[in-house]
Amino acid sequence: MINSQGIWTNYRLWQRRCLYPFISVSVALTVCLSTPLSSKAIGFSDLIRIVPQVTQIFNLSNISDRQEVDFGQQMNQEIQQEVRISRNSQLNSYVEQIGRRLAANSTRPNIPYTFQVVEDPAINAFATAGGFIYVNTGLLKTADNEAEVASVLAHEMGHIEGKHLIKQMRQRAITSGVATVSGLDKSKAVGIGVQLALNLPRSRQDEFDADKRGLANITRTGYAQSAMVSFMKKLQGSSSVPTFLSTHPGASDRVISLQNQINNQPSRQNYGLDNPLYQSKMRAFLP
Repeated sequence: MINSQGIWTNYRLWQRRCLYPFISVSVALTVCLSTPLSSKAIGFSDLIRIVPQVTQIFNLSNISDRQEVDFGQQMNQEIQQEVRISRNSQLNSYVEQIGRRLAANSTRPNIPYTFQVVEDPAINAFATAGGFIYVNTGLLKTADNEAEVASVLAHEMGHIEGKHLIKQMRQRAITSGVATVSGLDKSKAVGIGVQLALNLPRSRQDEFDADKRGLANITRTGYAQSAMVSFMKKLQGSSSVPTFLSTHPGASDRVISLQNQINNQPSRQNYGLDNPLYQSKMRAFLP
């Protein structure tokens, strides 16, 4: 027969035998989990590789403004490998100033527009996505005044407002078979976007739409409507037709369309038509 004191003593011995191993394991786990394992740590980049579908797939049918801006930034990095971006701070500041006036009257004021000058004698300008717009020094030299430059920038902004490149990319991805049910791989999307922006013209519908949006923008901003027509007419007889005029419809059809729009909704605003002032700036910026 075991008395009560003996029972209590045996119980304490059993408690030590059972709990001590458990406590030891708990302490060991705590030390392991709280100690950084640099050689085995999984960083954010590792997570991207582990879950590629989360971070590398674009659904071009339902892309948000934030995604589009991020996409434009990645395209910009690729484009800077293909063209020479001007480091002329005065010239960049001047073009940026024109662009800011137009951006304030854009139908997509929620995206941050970025204007960059490309050192290239060709008369050209182009836009990608998310507010990124590029204009060649050759075009700036060819323009007679600031309003003509504004009309070109406004036209390119019209492409961004209409998400024309995004739509063109989606169509290209579908026809080439690289799009999946979930969307398009980001790296492939960037490659397609850069190719389309640099080499391939927009469709007839997109060009008319960008012209209409651009004309509405310069009208709201106060630039002379006539500048959009005068610059396009100037390039009709050029032996080197720029990309944004080498599309179907031809420049003559677009001039007629723009003139009809101006006749229907004329504006008395004539800002930016000071030819001598503009040309003196270009001589200083682009000697």
